[in-house]
Amino acid sequence: MPCPCCLSSNQAEFPSEINFRFPARKNWTTPTFWVYPKILVCLDCGVSLFVTPKEDLARLAQTHQRATGMAA
Repeated sequence: MPCPCCLSSNQAEFPSEINFRFPARKNWTTPTFWVYPKILVCLDCGVSLFVTPKEDLARLAQTHQRATGMAA
């Protein structure tokens, strides 16, 4: 799949650690949320894409709902 920004095929995949933290003072005690996706990086323009692993989606949605008081 070419880069969605510059259409380059000069891309590489990298393992990563991403820590979601919900902003606002009321969320200071909300635990952070770690996911470990692979990130696809365009080595020409720098656009980066990742997909949150399925096993983390439900936990992320629940954490978001608690942190924001809104349905995910």
